[in-house]
Amino acid sequence: MRKMNMNKLFLGGVVGLVSLLLQVPAEAKPAAKHKEKTAAVATAPAGPVEISLRHGLEGRSLDALATLTLKFNETQKGKARVVLQGVSGFAKDEDKRQLPHMALLHPEDELSFFDTLPRFRPLYQVLGDGGVKQLDAKRFYPLVADAVDDSAGRLQALPLGLSFPVLFWNKDAFRKAGLDPEHPPRTWMEVQNAAGKLYDIGSSCPFTSSHFAWMQVENLSAQHNEPLVQKPSRIALNSMVNVKHLAMLASWHKSFYFRYYGPRGEGDQHFLSGECGMLTSESSLFAEATARHLPVGVSAMPYYDDVYGVTPRNVMPDGAGLWFLAGYKKADYVLMADFVAFLMRPENQRDWVRATGYLPMTADAITALKESGGPADVLDAAARHLSDPKFARIKSGGALERLRSVMNVETEALWRNEKPAKEVLDTAMSKVNGASVNAR
Repeated sequence: MRKMNMNKLFLGGVVGLVSLLLQVPAEAKPAAKHKEKTAAVATAPAGPVEISLRHGLEGRSLDALATLTLKFNETQKGKARVVLQGVSGFAKDEDKRQLPHMALLHPEDELSFFDTLPRFRPLYQVLGDGGVKQLDAKRFYPLVADAVDDSAGRLQALPLGLSFPVLFWNKDAFRKAGLDPEHPPRTWMEVQNAAGKLYDIGSSCPFTSSHFAWMQVENLSAQHNEPLVQKPSRIALNSMVNVKHLAMLASWHKSFYFRYYGPRGEGDQHFLSGECGMLTSESSLFAEATARHLPVGVSAMPYYDDVYGVTPRNVMPDGAGLWFLAGYKKADYVLMADFVAFLMRPENQRDWVRATGYLPMTADAITALKESGGPADVLDAAARHLSDPKFARIKSGGALERLRSVMNVETEALWRNEKPAKEVLDTAMSKVNGASVNAR
């Protein structure tokens, strides 16, 4: 009974919240206008201080970022401005090497953003340069701050684009397979059963996953109380549940129940196109799926109900943070700090969250959402979940990126049927532990 109540709370705080975040404020413009808004930012009057922000956003999220950037530039009265750079606009790698001042970036995507591994300046130092002293990690929900702080609890980036890991399913595909479209799989065995029925009706992709290491390794460990961090300088990838899960995914891959499209967000488009019946990915994808009128459901990550101590709600949010490049002048960092302070205004947090589906960062955002008509019970449940105690997770800044990079390479041998699951995890663990691990 206790486990059931915890799952209900999880779903209330995640699924209900995701549904809420889809609601568009009355003053918001359609996503189709985003090119016009981006152009407006680019042609704003030049000021003595100009900083660039590189991003990979599209559609509603780009529309929201462009709107907030325009509003910020208007507050500068022509003295300074932020200019947006879409990473898709860089045709050559040498263009990417011309580094921006800021990047709305998932750390594992550094190479696609820059074609190099640049140095970042921690947010707490940027804020110090800009005289913004009141913004510390304690202002953020614990699970939100935990995704971007260091081992001393200091903010490295602004957690602007975080999501929970969730399971999506295509309701039309479920109906065709004789599955109940309103009742998603709760456990991995139920996912296997659903994938089998989808395969039987001719699905070429019953199940896929984006962000493989985050979804299928890091969160699996957290849910099943097998922390990756065992010592300050050592992580454990080859627990029994991790080996079991990776071996199961390998068997699904051979049986065509599971399709692997790549280590990052590649699976998203295969699900959004209607090709795949189920997907594990970021909760913020729900907004895009609904905008495309896809009959999609969203629920908590599956788990193994036969593992002692399993806690399904113990999942770790992750995603894109606003990172700051090193090596610029103090005047640039003053403007960056002002921009961060502007983004943290409650009304701006509210508009960002509602337009993009990303997680609210602070209690101020929850309050603003309530005041704009958001259901208090859903928002309170979300706040409780985001206030859960932190997990022992590997921190961004090198170690986490190394773990994901190594896992991405090693799992390729699994899909090619060249190594068994345990050998893949043993090899990955050996490589990752060859470098220091930055963890709490």
